[in-house]
Amino acid sequence: MQTDVIRPADFAAQAAQFILQHARTAIAERGLFRLALSGGNTPRAVHAQLARLGADLAWNRVQITFGDERCVPPEHTDSNFRMARETLLDVVPMPAGNVFRIRGEIDPATAAQEYEDKLAAVAARFGEPRYVHDLVLLGLGEDGHTASLFPGSPALDEAVRNVIPATGPKPPPQRITMTFPLLNAARHVAFLVTGADKHALVEEITSGSTAYPAGRVHAEAVTWIVG
Repeated sequence: MQTDVIRPADFAAQAAQFILQHARTAIAERGLFRLALSGGNTPRAVHAQLARLGADLAWNRVQITFGDERCVPPEHTDSNFRMARETLLDVVPMPAGNVFRIRGEIDPATAAQEYEDKLAAVAARFGEPRYVHDLVLLGLGEDGHTASLFPGSPALDEAVRNVIPATGPKPPPQRITMTFPLLNAARHVAFLVTGADKHALVEEITSGSTAYPAGRVHAEAVTWIVG
């Protein structure tokens, strides 16, 4: 696994440029850019820069998934989909069919299976054992969690399923999350991290610690973009 740490002067703009570079490469090489979005507040500014700097991107060749979702309706203020829609998906010329939303408003087990089946169908068309993202964007919590993979959660031990229900310590507790097998199948993972209070945690994880969930992300290449 290749691990890099980038500490940009302009976090949002340079994170967006990083994503756009991967997008253009994937589209040129494979005709499609498969991107998993992260939740939380950190991506908001990155999305704005993506829309601004990526005006010439072939958005019809971008396929969007979500690393996790809160079990709330899509119009709820806690919905990761709503945040992405307001800050990016409705701003760029993205075909609605290219966005794979996790249905947080239905039974969590049903929603997780539905999402797993959707990704499996695409993977089968590509001849992949698992859906392969070109780039997965992840965040980092103060407790070292990423997506909705929290310390001590049974979800950390999932070795077969790609998408499962999970419970978090903060409201809303019910979540649906991608698992390590799916995250680690990605060509590249980028952690988007802001806040000086997380710098020591980033240093510990990038030094090799697997004590935190984020330290167990071992995709082909992992880049930490730290503001």
